[in-house]
Amino acid sequence: MDFSSFVVPTLLSAVAVYALFKKVDVYSALTTGAGEGLNVMIRILPALIGLLTAVYMFRASGAMAWFAQLLSPALEILGIPPETAALLLVRPVSGSGALAVGSDLIKSYGPDSYLGRVAAVMLGSTETTFYTIAVYFGAAGITKTRYTIPAALTADLAGFAAAAFAVRLFFGT
Repeated sequence: MDFSSFVVPTLLSAVAVYALFKKVDVYSALTTGAGEGLNVMIRILPALIGLLTAVYMFRASGAMAWFAQLLSPALEILGIPPETAALLLVRPVSGSGALAVGSDLIKSYGPDSYLGRVAAVMLGSTETTFYTIAVYFGAAGITKTRYTIPAALTADLAGFAAAAFAVRLFFGT
């Protein structure tokens, strides 16, 4: 048995011992936290349902393929493979959708191909921006995102371009 299998039980035991030492009612704290988590989930659920529905409709309508084709020349200038345009469009909105697009790219081009590696690095170096904003801002009750969305999308674009550059630098084309 390796060390990593003991990390979670040790952590839980340490928290229980600390709670006993501090005379904290662990069960009451657990149920209070679970109730607060449920309230947060109820507040953000409508935004998440709307977001996931919009992503599905965007993919099913063929608009994603059209936008990907439209973006291809600009992506080539930035050094981003045009085949990853669908990933670029879906990743800021849906993690599971981006994983499906990334899986399709890896199946089509192979995991050790340039495009397969770029897709993998893009998935790891970017964020599901709109999902994250919906969850965290919804949980905090923030309604005006101000500069958050433009800044986050700029960071995502930088992550996509950096992924393509890094794979080209370390693995060649």
